Amino acid sequence: MTTLDVARTELALVVLYLNKAEARDKICRAIQYGSKYLSNGEPGTAQNVDKSTSLARKVFRLFKFVSDLHGLISPTSPGTPLPLVLLGKSKNALLSTFLFLDQFVWLSRTGIYKNKERAELIGRISLYCWMGSSICTTLVEVGELGRLSASMKKLEKDLKKSDKHNNEEYRSKLKKSNDRSLALIKAGMDIVVAVGLLQLAPKKVTPRVTGAFGFVTSLISCYQLLPSPPKSKTP
Repeated sequence: MTTLDVARTELALVVLYLNKAEARDKICRAIQYGSKYLSNGEPGTAQNVDKSTSLARKVFRLFKFVSDLHGLISPTSPGTPLPLVLLGKSKNALLSTFLFLDQFVWLSRTGIYKNKERAELIGRISLYCWMGSSICTTLVEVGELGRLSASMKKLEKDLKKSDKHNNEEYRSKLKKSNDRSLALIKAGMDIVVAVGLLQLAPKKVTPRVTGAFGFVTSLISCYQLLPSPPKSKTP
């Protein structure tokens, strides 16, 4: 491939990535929480960027609750233990509720919904739902990692002296384990972000801490949404 072909391929991947509404939302989220970290809750340019980006992100999430609602009623993978099924469905229900209620927060900030006190209450309830969904996600990932670890150990015994890294099934399980470990870290950090937004521990989880954790989880989300590079064809 020529240099122009490589550049064209890489640019196509960037276009594919930016065409995703979810990817643009997470990029805006990184800007939002990065600004929150810089402002540390103090008035100024960084806080204005935080607030304006937060409002813009709510437009990306309009009717997004339908996606998790679909996940709530969709069948689960066969063989999944009942506790993990219940936790997964609870996560879908809580996240869908958060996204649905968040639309009323957007209506309030745009001035369409006039009852500010009720809007603030709805906003807090929605954040509690998001924190609950993050807790459920954390527990699901811990459970799934345990199942993956057990299956990988069993596979290692079956492979015995052969190189496990040459086994396609083992490599697939290892990739899933790494992906779930990253998702576990992200969910755990999002719990801290929710605590900060709800001001449940204002002395420990300051706006700067909330911004730092939110910025890191946003970068993780951006990484998780990266498209897979095309496999090169050998002649």
